Amino acid sequence: MSTEIVRKYKERIAEVYDLHRKYVNPQFVRVLEVIGYNRNYVSAEGAYLTDPNGVKVLDFLSGFGVYNIGRNHPHVAQVLHETIDAKTASLVQMDIGVLSGMLAEKLAQIAPGDLDAVFFTNSGTEGVEGALKFARQASGKHKVVHCHHAFHGLTLGSLSVNANREFRDRNEPLLPDCKAVPFNDLEALEEALRGGDVGAFIFETVQGKGVFVPEDGYLQGARELCDRYGTYMIADEVQCGMGRTGKMFAVEHWGVKPDLLVISKALSGGFIPVGAIITTREIHGKIFDSMERCFAHSNTFGQNDLAMAAGLATIEVLENENLVENASRMGERILEGMQKLVEKYEMLAEVRGKGLMVGMQFGEPKSMTLKASWKLLHKMNADLFCQMITMPLLEKHNILSQVAGHGLDTVKILPPLMINDEDVDKFIAAMDDVLKEAHKITGSAWKTVKDLGIRTAKTS
Repeated sequence: MSTEIVRKYKERIAEVYDLHRKYVNPQFVRVLEVIGYNRNYVSAEGAYLTDPNGVKVLDFLSGFGVYNIGRNHPHVAQVLHETIDAKTASLVQMDIGVLSGMLAEKLAQIAPGDLDAVFFTNSGTEGVEGALKFARQASGKHKVVHCHHAFHGLTLGSLSVNANREFRDRNEPLLPDCKAVPFNDLEALEEALRGGDVGAFIFETVQGKGVFVPEDGYLQGARELCDRYGTYMIADEVQCGMGRTGKMFAVEHWGVKPDLLVISKALSGGFIPVGAIITTREIHGKIFDSMERCFAHSNTFGQNDLAMAAGLATIEVLENENLVENASRMGERILEGMQKLVEKYEMLAEVRGKGLMVGMQFGEPKSMTLKASWKLLHKMNADLFCQMITMPLLEKHNILSQVAGHGLDTVKILPPLMINDEDVDKFIAAMDDVLKEAHKITGSAWKTVKDLGIRTAKTS
């Protein structure tokens, strides 16, 4: 970035919402303004964002799971600077790069089982698209089974295995013969696979929408069913991979080896978009099975040297700073602390997750006054209640979080893997305070969210 661009960036920080309102996405700007998320952060480091007033916000969103190693990690930044200074011959296209070979080698070393063939992508949804193509071509079968609540991405192929109606609307018809089955239901999965004509079963190892975790035995059973009926298993770990759940890859919790593993987000270190499909040499060889088919699947930027360097540096940070182990420890502390709040507050029904991927499930209260307000709020808008949690977390406690999905009454956190005990204690104390206010029927929390519902209705 030139000095002139940096100077203009600093000069125009205050214009950011006007620029996006005019040129990018005005509806998203409206959403940010309505829920009070228009903070206009000007810098970031580690687990914290900083606004123009110097207020530091604990980032428990991590760019939807991009910043597993924290924001602006100095090691990754240094490696990228050195790569630029080296003036590497990137993207020659009719040749191959050393850095892409090095990153592929490293991914093959850390991936479970015999996954040792790598195809690089620019994003998670592109990885899902490629994995679907690979499975269909290698199996010779075009049918795909996916799970209820699945996300997987928003391009048309990925959207075909996205079970969220709010994303699928206005895009039908999508790919044919894509069937959704309930997550954690082996009987439904066997029924879908029994015909022997399904090419792929794709799943998020831990589902992002709602943070639904596999029951013990589910993934092992799914593996057996896929083997029995000749179906390839595709594990989408775009969000739950790269240490997020306390293992490098979430499938390791259950000792399951998929046929294809899709990663992205955190592999980038938050600097350069990058993703990968990691599969077996057997499957890979069925796609790229001749010189004529050496470009059976390809892209322009997938192996660019900066992305490859970022991926290598990110894995070094994860390993050298023991961030995967830290995610496991900090996740256990959060789950333990939040479980105590489940016992204390009637509207907090359940806390679930793995490592630092945690969902807090809310449910209808038993006390009559709270129940009446709960029903009224849900009648106004099914998604309003969780704003009673996320808005004060940010406004009062300077902690950034997110609603986990439409109509789920779930708040989700994805903290950077390098958070410490102090950060966890701050979050638990903040949640205690926010929940206390949410259980006061005459408190400011209910009034704020009811007013939000009224404003939303008027402006929609």
